[in-house]
Amino acid sequence: MSIARIDEIIDKHHGEPSSLIQVLLEIQAENHWLPPEALERVAERLQVPMTRIQHIATFYKAFSLVPKGRHEIHICMGTACHVRGAQRVLDTVQDLTGIKPGETDLDLKFSLETVNCLGCCALGPVLEIDGKTHGKMAPSRTADVLRHYE
Repeated sequence: MSIARIDEIIDKHHGEPSSLIQVLLEIQAENHWLPPEALERVAERLQVPMTRIQHIATFYKAFSLVPKGRHEIHICMGTACHVRGAQRVLDTVQDLTGIKPGETDLDLKFSLETVNCLGCCALGPVLEIDGKTHGKMAPSRTADVLRHYE
């Protein structure tokens, strides 16, 4: 992400320090993570201490300080999904992508996370990719779903 693009995002919010979270969200949305040089530019332009930016970036789960894949996979491991085979779905995703929860593949294609609940228990087990819910998942369907995100 270029400094010019970071400046555009900041300028859109009139350089207001109160817009810090919104600026970080927009950088995260475009870049899939918050690179150190982006954080330094935001601190400089908004005149916000780097310690405050670091605190916010580590407090909110929406932010990542390490590169993320273009496609974020969330697998529900809540009770309803667990009893319907979520672990087998997770195992299959790990086998197909070569990554474990909390990791990103080397091609920056996929990041994998487990979550406690996605709020659609009747559809369990649930796999969510880039916010799109795939319900009643089975290991046999997992490869077909992932193929759509190549």
